[in-house]
Amino acid sequence: MSQQTKASESLMKTYNRLPLTVEKGMGSYLFDTDGKPYLDFTSGIATCNLGHQPQAVKQAVTEQLDSLWHCSNLFNIPKQEELANLLTKNSCFDEAFFCNSGTEANEAAIKLVRKWSGKESIVTFTNSFHGRTLGSLSATAQTKLHEGFGSMISGFHFLAFNDFESIAKIEELMPAAVMFELVQGEGGVRPADKEWINELIKVCKRNGILVIVDEVQTGIGRSGTLFAYEQYGFEPDVMTLAKGLGSGFPIGAMLAKSTVASTFGPGTHGSTFGGNPLASAAGVETIQQVIDLLPKVQEIAAYLDRELRGIAISKPSIVEVRGLGLLIGLEVEDAGPFLAKFREKDVLILTAGPNVLRILPPLIVSREEVNQFTTVLKELLQ
Repeated sequence: MSQQTKASESLMKTYNRLPLTVEKGMGSYLFDTDGKPYLDFTSGIATCNLGHQPQAVKQAVTEQLDSLWHCSNLFNIPKQEELANLLTKNSCFDEAFFCNSGTEANEAAIKLVRKWSGKESIVTFTNSFHGRTLGSLSATAQTKLHEGFGSMISGFHFLAFNDFESIAKIEELMPAAVMFELVQGEGGVRPADKEWINELIKVCKRNGILVIVDEVQTGIGRSGTLFAYEQYGFEPDVMTLAKGLGSGFPIGAMLAKSTVASTFGPGTHGSTFGGNPLASAAGVETIQQVIDLLPKVQEIAAYLDRELRGIAISKPSIVEVRGLGLLIGLEVEDAGPFLAKFREKDVLILTAGPNVLRILPPLIVSREEVNQFTTVLKELLQ
């Protein structure tokens, strides 16, 4: 038995791992243990938005390594404060709380709105995904993910996504908040309808219902703007972030307007590692790099969208092309077999359910790399 096999047997089987061992990443490519390159259109599930080993982030973290790794949130942490200022300056929010993941950010948001409102009820939407801890799982409106874990936390009401009848039900329920993704990533790469969002926001504002936007996957430039809510023309009360925020370093954030954020005081919530100096240094440099990159992201996203829609016209096996920015879904009859076929052609992609190919290029992707991907796609659709 090889050492690799022994190591694999020591891991809990919580992932269906692909038959690929990754040893190195650089730019838009991952390399296996034989040094073979793969064009990476997974980006660590929308995490490595600047590609692998972005040099500016690497330098920022290296400098921080020589200074301070951890001191706990009992002390002021300059890099954490710098990141909070950068996020609030470039958004509609006033304050930030840092944690380690998207799940933790959503847990914090759930606690905050319950404490602010004095209510337990929160509305989420079918096929949403908000995390795997018990609170965020309870908020996730996919009952198949609840199976085997006993009773979920009470207070969550699931309504249909992009359905105007749901909005009328919100006024009946009068929850503390509504919580939603502007593009349901795990739920099939389904963007929210803009007219539906407009009506939803009107109802929430009229009734004093807080609006939580889960931008764990759509945030940090993935949608073509720094945050997806900017493209929908409204201001949320609370927003959650993670994935792309640290370029692969574990960090999550919950941002809120000051009127809501003031509900949290010392002892109401916390995180031992949240916003630690290393992750904060990565976050500061990542945000700065992404902001500078946004015009190119919009340009390359438009190019990729045109290419995919052109392919779809001549390939009826593509049911629909949808998404926002560089968060793209291709609906097909059966997505599963495509993963191995792409991998055989040295390209890595993901799925989002049984019928959707999820395409997540790094924001630094070039036209040549887009063309490499579309050439393989056309070959596989023959």
